[in-house]
Amino acid sequence: MARRGEQLLDEWLFQARGEQYPLWRLYPGVPGGWLVIGGRGAGKTRLGAEWVNGMARGHSPFALERHGQIALVGETLADVREVMVEGPSGIRAVARGTLPRFEPSRRRLVWECSGAVAQMFSAEDPDSLRGPQFSAAWCDELAKWKHLDATFDMLQFGLRLGMRPQQLITTTPKPSALLRRLMADPAFETTRMSTRDNAPNLAPGFIAAIEARYGNTRLGRQELEGEMIEDREGAMWSREKLEAALSPGLAGAALSRVVVAVDPPAGSRRSSDACGIVAAGLVSPNEALVLADATVQGLSPQGWAARAVALYHELEADCIVAEVNQGGDMVAAVIGNVDPGVPVRSVRATRSKHTRAEPVAALYEQRRVHHAARFPALEDEMCDFGPNGLSSGHSPDRLDALVWAITELMLRGAPEPRVRAL
Repeated sequence: MARRGEQLLDEWLFQARGEQYPLWRLYPGVPGGWLVIGGRGAGKTRLGAEWVNGMARGHSPFALERHGQIALVGETLADVREVMVEGPSGIRAVARGTLPRFEPSRRRLVWECSGAVAQMFSAEDPDSLRGPQFSAAWCDELAKWKHLDATFDMLQFGLRLGMRPQQLITTTPKPSALLRRLMADPAFETTRMSTRDNAPNLAPGFIAAIEARYGNTRLGRQELEGEMIEDREGAMWSREKLEAALSPGLAGAALSRVVVAVDPPAGSRRSSDACGIVAAGLVSPNEALVLADATVQGLSPQGWAARAVALYHELEADCIVAEVNQGGDMVAAVIGNVDPGVPVRSVRATRSKHTRAEPVAALYEQRRVHHAARFPALEDEMCDFGPNGLSSGHSPDRLDALVWAITELMLRGAPEPRVRAL
């Protein structure tokens, strides 16, 4: 009897928060689509895993009948396996009773107790969704999908089994036309969750630490609060443009020149502006690649200089480009104290930040600047950089360093290049 009581307490009913246990889905006439927008660690994956298990077994409140053919769609097949299927909050981890059998060679899960099958798909290959048909689908981190619209459209054509096909979308929000359409679509119910809502299930001190660093920032509002941050009106860069600039395939390209740009702060207190440190290289005479954002805050001049020098050596850069408006000759001297062999090119701002950034923004418009990876904090500054020269009310130190790096590489004469591979 005691064992049965333990099993009962282990049920999702006694662990879920209200928004994760949708009793409203038991009533007729509710939408067949469910869009769950939440912050990192808000419990979206656990919800998705419970939803799939409920669909496969025909358990309420997720399902009123058993769904035999289910699609699992993620950014990559590795994400589907490592997060949705086998992750700590994945389908197999939360299943009670007989575990669904995972058949990796066939990319599917099988529930022997009900005969339900869940097939795995990647947003990298939309055409893999041509042919199969389903009565339910779980789409995870939709905002990160590479071929967003094509993958979603192919899935919709396959949701054609049963009396009432169901789909669950769990995602941290990033602005996209599709996500906006789904939020306004009456065929989808939208639920919002924040990271703070799930604090009891996260590491002690995590919320306090992460909010101290990212609270009240655009990145924090998106990644913690689950808020969709729209582009700032009049900003030089948009999320769409930066998505187009993302080119991880160029990360190993041969580069003819590499620079590390430094935008030093006026002080070294924790409340001081950050020291912008951004590295970029030339892929060709007409194209540049942003390689790293190593920006630091609250360090002494010796501290940020050591970080810039370390990046210089890591990337085998040609020089460090340093703005000297705040510290004059001291900036080059501090870098020289760390490593006297590092060449430093001093630059001085004589125009406003906005004016200096305009020609670099034009290069992005022409798709001549690429990003080797995602740089969330840098991208936030770029997309909130307005005519007043501020980003979210603060000095855009990362953006300043980026502008100096791209300007050095593409907007003024450069020395004879030497080719190297990263």
